[in-house]
Amino acid sequence: MTLYRLLFDHGLTRVDAETAHRLGFRALRAGRPLAGRVLRAPVRPVRAMGIDFTGPLGLAAGFDKNAEGIDALAALGFAFVEIGTVTGEPQPGNPRPRLFRLPADRAVVNRMGFNNVGAEVVARRLADRASRPHASVVLGVNIGKTKLVPEGDEAAVIADYEKSTGLLAPQADYLVVNVSSPNTPGLRDLQAVERLRPLLTAVRRKADAVTSRHLPLLVKIAPDLSDKDVLAVADLALELGLDGIVATNTTISRDDLASPAADVERIGAGGLSGRPLRGRALEVLRLLRDRVGPDLTIVAVGGIGDAVGARERLEAGATLLQAYTAFVYEGALWPTRVQRELAQHPTDSRSTS
Repeated sequence: MTLYRLLFDHGLTRVDAETAHRLGFRALRAGRPLAGRVLRAPVRPVRAMGIDFTGPLGLAAGFDKNAEGIDALAALGFAFVEIGTVTGEPQPGNPRPRLFRLPADRAVVNRMGFNNVGAEVVARRLADRASRPHASVVLGVNIGKTKLVPEGDEAAVIADYEKSTGLLAPQADYLVVNVSSPNTPGLRDLQAVERLRPLLTAVRRKADAVTSRHLPLLVKIAPDLSDKDVLAVADLALELGLDGIVATNTTISRDDLASPAADVERIGAGGLSGRPLRGRALEVLRLLRDRVGPDLTIVAVGGIGDAVGARERLEAGATLLQAYTAFVYEGALWPTRVQRELAQHPTDSRSTS
């Protein structure tokens, strides 16, 4: 067991999860110069969506919601960092406590509610970063719906996503439309194809209008979709010429957990991430790859805990990988360790342009 695991299991688990995240993230940002000298992940290049990635593993959205530590996270060995979810307007998110750990399952439950400073502030931060020397890490931007926008007002919902796109697309290497968090009322209803089609079409049009290049566009889906609905999203991605699909977000399921039922009940609602998500996330990945063929980029996320699990996703058809919960449980050395093991034992992972 690593020193970090001992510290986490016997110390950090006694601290409120959101407080621990904030303190840990602050420490990572402060330690960026040292990390950049010490943590050198070996190169295992992947080309996807016309972008060159130094490795297959990136950081999922949710860790750096406000673009505060992109370069510090890159220094830890992530080949790409996805910030957000960012909404058109700033919002505080749901009341605390809203972030919880289930150590027996190596899992996290969150009902953060897209707490973020809003697209205008994040856009200014990204523009400021672009004007200074910075890491060459690939930057993804994940956008979602502002909670106060009425969920039944299709025009207002689209306008909200268009605002975020207009502000953030110029600084992004790729853009992800998040319609799959369980913590914004009505958001997952946008995964229905008849609602998703006009939304993605509008975001694509806006991105084209504010950038002088083709900005890769992806959609992030939930593991709780039925197989039929997963395939419908896959068909829509092909129809609209999307560049990829991120699979999957957190789950509302609480099946087969090792944690005491009383603890799970006390935590209450929220999206579950981590090891319990592995099985369904892998199923969705295989469904998608079989449906879309070999060329569309699929970013696999959900329950990847080590290099063995990462390799399993690559062999099942993933182009790229993302993690968050394992990073929380395993610590700052984890990304480089996984990248190193993947580089030493490569698979026939896909490379799409």
